Amino acid sequence: MTRALERLGAREREIVEVLFKLGEASVADVRESLADPPSYSAVRAMLGLLGQKGLVKHRRDGLRYLYRAAESAETARKKAIRRLVDTFFGGSPERAVAALLQLPDDTTDDVTMEALRKAVLRARDEGR
Repeated sequence: MTRALERLGAREREIVEVLFKLGEASVADVRESLADPPSYSAVRAMLGLLGQKGLVKHRRDGLRYLYRAAESAETARKKAIRRLVDTFFGGSPERAVAALLQLPDDTTDDVTMEALRKAVLRARDEGR
């Protein structure tokens, strides 16, 4: 699913992000969550196309359909991070973390550093 997500247009990606956030939603729910939403029919058509691409699943609920992402946001996130680390950091999580710490914004405050330290210790304790 992750590679397919990379090839989506902006609106398709926005719809999948809405489904990650809402979990399960009707066409109307999705449309309501979009910035500058297209017509109901357009959203329904895009959900159908996303279903054909294997990114969205649906089930019938009375007279309507409810849609959800084909995989969880957590699973998609893990696959995307793994691909990013493999592609840009030679598979090295250490290099990826070091690059994050070099970002020019204020992400390295004491609270962030403590959270990172705890995450590293937790990963070590879990054998990763």
